[in-house]
Amino acid sequence: MSEALVYEDIEVGLDYETPGITVSEHHVLGFAGLTGDFYDLHVDDDYARAIGYPGRVAHGLLGLALADGLKNRAAVRLAAIVSLGWRWKFTAPILIGDRIAARIRVIAKRETKKPDRGIVTIAVTLTNQRGDVVQQGENDMMVRRKVSA
Repeated sequence: MSEALVYEDIEVGLDYETPGITVSEHHVLGFAGLTGDFYDLHVDDDYARAIGYPGRVAHGLLGLALADGLKNRAAVRLAAIVSLGWRWKFTAPILIGDRIAARIRVIAKRETKKPDRGIVTIAVTLTNQRGDVVQQGENDMMVRRKVSA
């Protein structure tokens, strides 16, 4: 894995893809257990089919969590200090067995009052194995800057 990019080395327009991950039943049930969200759409195939889905649907927030994890496993990494927030939409269901990956594009950056950090905004598009956009949004991150000696 390459060294993380600091603020000065991050250009607006930088565009890259993450590796993918196959969403498993283990992911969905583990997330349900972790969050307490055992809504029938996520844990009951019969219910999901009865309301028009081909099977159980992963939690929307599981998709976001996986997108964040994929972001951190990409060949291109930003020297993030902390995430400042997400603006996020669920655009299509993520089904058990779907393979998802993210495309990331830097869309903005700005300096802060502190000389050792800046703010970078990325657009994240999460797609499945068919190329369908299943989730998308933006993430603001505080990133390290080069420190002058």
